[in-house]
Amino acid sequence: MKKLLLLGLFFLTISINAQERDAGDIEIIPNIGYSTSFLNGDLIDNLDPRGAIQFGVIGDYYFNDRWSLRTGMSYFSMGAKDPVSELKLDYLNIPLNANWHFGSTRKWNLNFGVSPGFLVKADVDGEDVKDFYKSFQLAISYGLGYKIEVSDNFSILIDGQGVFGITNIIEEDGEDFKRSNAGSSFNVGGVFTF
Repeated sequence: MKKLLLLGLFFLTISINAQERDAGDIEIIPNIGYSTSFLNGDLIDNLDPRGAIQFGVIGDYYFNDRWSLRTGMSYFSMGAKDPVSELKLDYLNIPLNANWHFGSTRKWNLNFGVSPGFLVKADVDGEDVKDFYKSFQLAISYGLGYKIEVSDNFSILIDGQGVFGITNIIEEDGEDFKRSNAGSSFNVGGVFTF
């Protein structure tokens, strides 16, 4: 019981420390998470969401203690599936988000912006279908996160991120057939402050 009480007191102590950053501070955040994605548009009635691992490295450049620019690279698996097959669309996303840090100790953050995505892989059940999809997509990106401070230079970030595609991903221009990606992920990352 004493060990459990001491452990609880330890986590309470590290979570009370201030998270405020100064202008010019930089945070580098390697992260990994689980994503769920689906398709919007034409002929999607029988398609179910696809789940996969998401990972990347993001960074925050602070303008002051409340605002930063978040960018980086994220390998985000998208697509959909039905009972017979699975469409895998893997993108390298580069988020360009404004990040607002809020709360009395700035541990919460809300980010929003755009995320250009570059198609890395497209297949249906192991068969390459990359020629049928555009190599670029543009998405609106957003997220909400919370940092648990471990030391002055290291924290743990727990966050949820979402992307909502605003461009047609189908290669055939001129057709009325349109589709876009959408997805979300739940992530955990290590925050290194410089």
